[in-house]
Amino acid sequence: MDWKREGKWAAALVAVFLAVYFLPTDWPRLLPAVGEALALAREYARAHVLLCLVPALGIAGGIAALVRQGSVLRYLGVKAPKVLAYGVASVAGSVLAVCSCTVLPLFAGIWRMGAGLGPATALLYSGPAINVLAIILTARVLGWELGVARAVGAVAFSIVIGLAMHFIFRKEERARADVAAAPSAEAGAARPLWKTALLFGVMVAILVFANWARSGDVRAVFLCCPDGLSTYRVEGSVVEETAEAVTVRDASGGEHRIPRGQLTALEPVAPSRAYQAIYRARWLVVAAALAALALMVRGWVSAEEGRAWGGATWGLAKQMLPLLLAGILVSGLLLGRPGHEGLIPGRYVEMLVGASPDVFLRATGLGGGGAEGLVRATWPLWANLAASVAGALMYFATLTEVPIVQGLIGSGMGKGPALALLLAGPALSLPNMLVIRSILGTRKTLVYVALVVTMATVSGMAYGAVF
Repeated sequence: MDWKREGKWAAALVAVFLAVYFLPTDWPRLLPAVGEALALAREYARAHVLLCLVPALGIAGGIAALVRQGSVLRYLGVKAPKVLAYGVASVAGSVLAVCSCTVLPLFAGIWRMGAGLGPATALLYSGPAINVLAIILTARVLGWELGVARAVGAVAFSIVIGLAMHFIFRKEERARADVAAAPSAEAGAARPLWKTALLFGVMVAILVFANWARSGDVRAVFLCCPDGLSTYRVEGSVVEETAEAVTVRDASGGEHRIPRGQLTALEPVAPSRAYQAIYRARWLVVAAALAALALMVRGWVSAEEGRAWGGATWGLAKQMLPLLLAGILVSGLLLGRPGHEGLIPGRYVEMLVGASPDVFLRATGLGGGGAEGLVRATWPLWANLAASVAGALMYFATLTEVPIVQGLIGSGMGKGPALALLLAGPALSLPNMLVIRSILGTRKTLVYVALVVTMATVSGMAYGAVF
């Protein structure tokens, strides 16, 4: 008998038993929080898995099966020119404009093909952070200063974080470069570069246009949570309107039922004509791209490559999907969804990031004496750090961070913590961290998360001091 293995099983069984034995079923917040976890998982499955994650997994599997390792090393490898490598990573991220979970298969694909840690983590950050539409929405809703600061900060972060990761783990990077430089069987057939580029371009087009979000017909402004954040805003289309409530479906497919007593405004939105034209034609574009992809695969991809493509895609799916589901459930259980609370009350988050030090001092009873002076003197640091950490742990679907920050600003959040949350939130989430750990290991993941949180905190403090 393998006593070590059996001991782990016994410890796991005891842990599960104790968790069930002491389960606080009479705690009034528990069952609603469980419901929020399931609701967030459902929203993620409906809005992101089929249209975002599945195409991203296909692209990542294609990178492993169809792209020559030498090509990856030439543009993104450890020994690639820094300007080229980080430029390619940043531009690729801004074009993809995916969420913190959808970027993971693409990151894993290029990392396994030999990309350097620096360029790979630059892509990992830039994919969800350098979202052109989100930056434009930030400028429109929160002001051009915050929009410009977010754009500049996101581009700078992707490069600085990548360079820092490369420098910190440079010894390991040199070892990887030596292994990658050794003669090996090249993946991919001898097809012209333009064919490979066109094939992946079509797959990226499918990913982008299938997720082309509808600009809202209305903007609902409502009181968010009793004893929590004061206001919340969401753009979308009205699904149902009665004397008691208005139901609005947002761009990610989530529905918000707003009681009339909480609704403060229902404003019309005038979207761009070009944007709306693309939205109306998006499924025609996707269908045409799918047809073109099918023809390319039939004519340019061998049966052996097709099997390798399917195997690589399935391998990534097995590795990532269970961790993403577990992370989404835990995130929903603890923090809930926008406009809904989990186990952690929204007023606690507001106390740290959405209010002045006076609110924090009253809530904690630290008023008076040296403690009060210390809190007031160091408040910018703690407020920005709390915003960065909260943003790093929460899961933000694409574009939802803007109305959340808008509600926090309405509750008294400073411009500095707002920028810190916008720089850390979209790029990190609890599900995202779990998957990164499975790819890079615990040490590199902790360093990456610490870099994002630290830089977001410092940027928020600097921006708050100026504005």
